[in-house]
Amino acid sequence: MTDEGSALRSTLLLMLAPEIRIWHGQMPLGRVFWGHGVAASSVIAMLYATTVMLDQVVFQQVLVILSALYTMWILVGIWRCADNAAPFWGNLARLLTVAWALNIAFVLLFLQLDLLVRYGRG
Repeated sequence: MTDEGSALRSTLLLMLAPEIRIWHGQMPLGRVFWGHGVAASSVIAMLYATTVMLDQVVFQQVLVILSALYTMWILVGIWRCADNAAPFWGNLARLLTVAWALNIAFVLLFLQLDLLVRYGRG
């Protein structure tokens, strides 16, 4: 790898360090659950609502895909970080993660179906 490629890789790893730590279950559960889970998902939902109001179908499609990818990442992160909390909170977080996964699967499915209908109409 060139020095330039190595510098880019190092920079990316530094920038994504918190996300990598979450993926490996190395962050406090509360910060991951509330900050990266609830707050970030709320921002995505507000962005989606904005695209609906502005009738931006392409951006809605992008947000559905990004939401699915983000949700998979954060649910794995929360599950793994649950070991860093007291057993009650860790187990509760895992239970809520299962409910969250089922909920978002249905939400994204119906949003995608709506987008497909809208694409079909032209």
